[in-house]
Amino acid sequence: MKHHKSFRKFGREKNGRKAFVRGLIINLVRHGRIETTLARAKEIRPFVEKLVTLAKSDTVARRRLVTSRIINQEDETIKLFKELAPKYKEVAGGYTRIIKLPNRLSDGAEKAIIEFV
Repeated sequence: MKHHKSFRKFGREKNGRKAFVRGLIINLVRHGRIETTLARAKEIRPFVEKLVTLAKSDTVARRRLVTSRIINQEDETIKLFKELAPKYKEVAGGYTRIIKLPNRLSDGAEKAIIEFV
């Protein structure tokens, strides 16, 4: 039974899954939108929302926290603090949107685009 299991495993061990999710988050911050499967988009959404919320107040502690969560990606950290967070200064949440696409032909996986609003 899957009671109180709030994350997806994606067929990976813990460290591989953690690196995989971080890679998706970094690509979303870098490009602004990515096309992926629906399950992956739903999995990274809360992490990205929390990063943007942290980046709203520009302090040294917040910068270090965000940098540690996205594995020392300096360019993405700067982009979060200088470009993305100021756009959402007055917004309480809901910084991303998930748009469903037609299923993939090869295996029928549900596709989606996740992007910043």
